[in-house]
Amino acid sequence: MKLLLDSTRCQGYGLCQEPAPELIDLDEWGYAQVRGTTVPQEGEDAAAAAVAACPNFALRLGK
Repeated sequence: MKLLLDSTRCQGYGLCQEPAPELIDLDEWGYAQVRGTTVPQEGEDAAAAAVAACPNFALRLGK
């Protein structure tokens, strides 16, 4: 599974990092930065929660 970020949709709310701090960093302005696109199996639930937390649909899961 991959965690993909459309940075043009990110508005810097930072809500995605709370459920997945091991997968997502925030820059100095609060914009998301995915640490790596591949999500380890034990992080899949956290990745899904991060996607659900984003109000701007900037994150998605892919294969």
